[in-house]
Amino acid sequence: MKQAYFSDQTFENTDFSQFEKGEYENCIFRNCNFEYADLSFSSFNDCEFIGCNLSMAKLVSTAFREVIFKECKMFGLHFDDCNAFGLSFRFDGCSLNNSIFYKTSIKKTVFKNSKLIEVDFAECDLSNSIFNSCDLSGAVFDNTNLEKADFRTSVNYSIDPSQNRLKKAKFSLSEVYGLLHTFDIEIDRNS
Repeated sequence: MKQAYFSDQTFENTDFSQFEKGEYENCIFRNCNFEYADLSFSSFNDCEFIGCNLSMAKLVSTAFREVIFKECKMFGLHFDDCNAFGLSFRFDGCSLNNSIFYKTSIKKTVFKNSKLIEVDFAECDLSNSIFNSCDLSGAVFDNTNLEKADFRTSVNYSIDPSQNRLKKAKFSLSEVYGLLHTFDIEIDRNS
């Protein structure tokens, strides 16, 4: 069955709960609803999602290549189910709570002004990624490659240096407790 092909189109205020699988290239999705939609086996190349709700969408073999998500609600997404080939995206002002990136290779990913609460980054390659002003409360980093990642403006992370690769990663002094909590030492925040 031949899949639909869409190029250079803008979709606004559209309900995609009955999503048409296909290839979307250089498309913009503005204020669209993809909640619980099945995006499996579709591809998005050089697309932008602005103000969309993608919560709980199915992403089996979904290809995201050079995709930008802005101000999107993205709860409970399984990015670990995506097509790994060329997987690349940026997030700006998104809520990705309870999403899973387990074992994905997403080097140089930019997460900006986003809520990453209880996100699973276990066994990911996030080297050279930037976490700019993000809330990482309860996010899981286990056997994760965070080499040269930048956490300087983010808060509430908990990263065990003995369980993750952190060479040349950047952190702010005010949030250093997020690296030391596993050692059960006391840090006087007033000195």
